[in-house]
Parts: sequence; structure tokens; C-alpha cells
Amino acid sequence: MHILKGDMGDSFALTLKELSLKVTPKRLAILNILDEEPVYVSPEEIWEKMKERFARIGLPTVYRNLEELSMGGVITKVIHPNRQLYYYFCRNRRHHHHFICVSCRKVEDLDMCGIKGMEKSIEKTVRGKVLSHLVQINGLCNRCTEIKTGKGTI
Repeated sequence: MHILKGDMGDSFALTLKELSLKVTPKRLAILNILDEEPVYVSPEEIWEKMKERFARIGLPTVYRNLEELSMGGVITKVIHPNRQLYYYFCRNRRHHHHFICVSCRKVEDLDMCGIKGMEKSIEKTVRGKVLSHLVQINGLCNRCTEIKTGKGTI
């Protein structure tokens, strides 16, 4: 996968081409909106921002594009405990996982992965082969934990 750096517009266009996705103003706008957000956002929030940029844009178009970008690994799908889907643009292209704050929506990279031990266990116990994995750790970030326990200030 293309490393995303430099001018995001050109880089986003190149990434879309590498995924055999047509480079469209709406796809580029979705990527730019996500790139500007420091937290994960809902499709509806993206749609609201898209309506400021495009006279005609439907929510199904936003959902379809988000799914295509997620399947291509360009953006990360966040599954919230409330069962709603959110999306996040992560510049880190190395293999890693995310810690998701369910309160403030902050996303932190976790550069650790314990899949190797699990793969061996799976091979031994169920005689299966792991092809891929997704790990998302949900919790409260330090700031939200302090606020919830009354130790922090807003």
C-alpha cells in the first residue's frame, strides 16, 4: 500500500488509483474530511460536512464510499460498543492496532500485536490457519478516566 505523506490530495489520488477506485471529487472530499478529524466520526457527520461542499450528495453515497475505502485499507472502521460504525483516517501504515476512547473518540496507535501466540494456539487446537485479524481495544483514555473519577479538570 502507498505510504500517505506529502500533499494529501495527490497522495489520496494515487492511493485510490492503486486500489483501482475511480478518483472522484467526493472520494477525495471524504478522505480530506477524515484527515482533518483528530477523532473517529460517523457517516452522518461526514455526510453533514459533505453537504457543505456538494449540492447533491446522498447518505448512501457516503456509506458506499466509506465501505470501499475501508475495504481497501485506506481508512479504519471503528465499531463502537453502541453498535454504531465510525470511521477514522490513520496515517500510520505499519501493522498496528488501535485503542479507542469511547468517551471523547480519541484514537491511539498500539504498535504491539500478540497474534503470533494466538496463531500457534489456533493451529494447534482447531487446526486452522489465520489469514487476517482485527484488534480494537475500547476503553477510556487517561483524560476521560480522570474526569470520570473526578481527578481531572475539564
